[in-house]
Amino acid sequence: MQTLDINTSLDSSTRGEPGHVRRSAVLLYGVTAYLIGVFGLLWLILAMGELAPVGFSPLQTQSLAAGLVVDVGLIVLFGVQHSVMARPAFKRRLVAILPEAAERATFVLLSGICLSLAIWLWQPLPGEIWAIEHPVGRILLWSLYTLGWGYLFAATFVTNHFELMGLRQVYLYFTNTPHTTLPFVRRYMYRYSRHPMMLGVLVGMWALPVMSVSHFVMAALLTLYIAIGVIFEERDLLREFGATYRDYKREIAALIPGMY
Repeated sequence: MQTLDINTSLDSSTRGEPGHVRRSAVLLYGVTAYLIGVFGLLWLILAMGELAPVGFSPLQTQSLAAGLVVDVGLIVLFGVQHSVMARPAFKRRLVAILPEAAERATFVLLSGICLSLAIWLWQPLPGEIWAIEHPVGRILLWSLYTLGWGYLFAATFVTNHFELMGLRQVYLYFTNTPHTTLPFVRRYMYRYSRHPMMLGVLVGMWALPVMSVSHFVMAALLTLYIAIGVIFEERDLLREFGATYRDYKREIAALIPGMY
């Protein structure tokens, strides 16, 4: 009887459930990834409003052309990481190495790192595109800046902020609870645009009373990335939700109701 119990226990462990230490490690990894991802996003928000430093690394170029090349390369690095890791084929390869619960957390972690590197290594470019001096104009633009970034964060909670940022997956893994796919969301701001998070980012990046050349280049490059990224995301959503998303796409604008 004792031998049978031991064999049963061994068989269960080889089939079986991840140990508590492993589950705890994945949870810690997910929380760390979340903090780094949020840090990168908050740094971008503050940096775009000139409320946090940009481009203060010791690796500064003396040439305008070289600086522009570096800046483009930094955004390309972020864009490639963000886009490639979001593709289903890459996700399948990643979960062959890591626990499936850590896949989204890894995406968030590397997104935060790449975004932070882009801001830290950014090469400042001389000049100014515009500067609004009138108090009413400045108040209006700062209000739009705040509204845009606030809209982004609100949109993450309308879907599921913790799923989006990888925390729900690692928590379910830690509690040994099966992960369930969240239903398709079509409420609040998602009734008016298919990508309200991207709309919030665009408003937040461009609604500034003072737009330096450095910030203009960063905002322009990120806008280009968003335009390309939305195309790929639409393909993934059509593949995942099929006719439901196809109907949604026909009825709801991508970003701005009645326009695009």
